[in-house]
Amino acid sequence: MDLRGHGRSSGSCTFGDREVFDVDAGVGEARRLGYQRVITIGWSMGGAAVLRHAGLAKNRTLSHELRVHHPPDAVISVSATSRWFVRDTAPMRRIHWLAEHATGRMVTRGALRVRIDPGAFVPIPASPVEVVGTIAPMPLLIVHGHRDRYFTLEHPRALAAAAGESAQMWLVPEFGHAEAGVCPGLLDRIGAHLASLAAGGAGPVEAVTPAPRGGAVVEAR
Repeated sequence: MDLRGHGRSSGSCTFGDREVFDVDAGVGEARRLGYQRVITIGWSMGGAAVLRHAGLAKNRTLSHELRVHHPPDAVISVSATSRWFVRDTAPMRRIHWLAEHATGRMVTRGALRVRIDPGAFVPIPASPVEVVGTIAPMPLLIVHGHRDRYFTLEHPRALAAAAGESAQMWLVPEFGHAEAGVCPGLLDRIGAHLASLAAGGAGPVEAVTPAPRGGAVVEAR
């Protein structure tokens, strides 16, 4: 699904803050359709959104004076940041300029079709690393690439350390950043691992085909 401000969705991008409500709507719809087990997977900003959603939903924590109601059964976060206001890489410095200046937001809207909320991060929400520790014992898979130009390996390591024993971490040498940086075989490996996550285990990677309508994957981009 397209998160707010992106693609066919309405609204404005808040970089993983109010996007938790979009993820919640997706999980809720999957439950309404009859899926018994639901896994959320997010890429980059979506990775931060699914982490925050899982923690907020599991613990019934308020966000912007609202609650999220539909916790998933497992979470996969790919190429996500651990904290806000990352400026230690050139791509992230460019993103901050686009987000923080009216001209940048106008360029982003026209060239990239992404609508950025000028009031994003007011007030500053809890960061992924502050929330991820509350997800346990929900199964969590953190995937990150050695070739990620946006977020260094500091981020998945910080998330895994904060998440505790219920989390698994894959650091993939040939992987770049998010969908555009996917290396051969990575999607197959993640897909093969879904059944293990949905079952609540942290077992080995297996190519298992679940029964029809047995589970759903809500993908946040």
